[in-house]
Amino acid sequence: MASGLSVELRVDGPTAHIILNREDRLNAINNDMFRRLEDHVARLAGEAETVRSVIVRGAGKCFSAGHDLQDIASGDAAHDVSFQSSVLERLANLPQAVIAAVHGHCYTGALELALASDFILAARSARFADTHAKWALTPVWGMSQRLPRLVGQAKAREMMFTARTIDGREAAEIGLAASCFEDTEFLERVDAIASMIAENSAFSIAAYKRLLAETDNVPLHLGLAHEVRNSAGVGPDMGERIAAFSKRKA
Repeated sequence: MASGLSVELRVDGPTAHIILNREDRLNAINNDMFRRLEDHVARLAGEAETVRSVIVRGAGKCFSAGHDLQDIASGDAAHDVSFQSSVLERLANLPQAVIAAVHGHCYTGALELALASDFILAARSARFADTHAKWALTPVWGMSQRLPRLVGQAKAREMMFTARTIDGREAAEIGLAASCFEDTEFLERVDAIASMIAENSAFSIAAYKRLLAETDNVPLHLGLAHEVRNSAGVGPDMGERIAAFSKRKA
């Protein structure tokens, strides 16, 4: 793992860890972090055969306190207004399964980063909030689109309009997080889920992600037709996997 970077990448066998690493700023997100994230995502996009799952997490006390307000106040803006959102879109479109492992703070811009994952795993200590309205800001990193699709319009509007904080357990109850684990076992449980994913076919995971993205928010009958007509078929590892299973059963 490279040291001294605001976002680090560590590849551990079939699992990659993208680590937000500004502990002195509670991993508050700035443009340098997005540039680092862009580089890591570009690398991982080309390593789908060897890297099967990607965990995004924060170093130290929390996932991230959100977009660095000092950077906003100082006018530190990207040259392209769509830069950050495009990086998050590329993260979301990685062929690998992407897991956001959230402990501690996960506010506003950090929540938008987590929402770009395939699913969120929360520690009991996790604290989620959308505080755009608190600071007279409006989202450009995906909040208004991804949050309602995940938790529904009513719950999303409640979170957006009140800027209230919810904990890891409530996040799991409303569907923001797929699961919530005790902090003492959190990283172990996250790694176990990433390992389970990594044991499966990279071909199938990528095919699932394409189908889900292509049919997002379409009527059921159109989604069913799309699945049939656009199936990726069988993967190159199907024969090997079935043969290994048959051998174990023999």
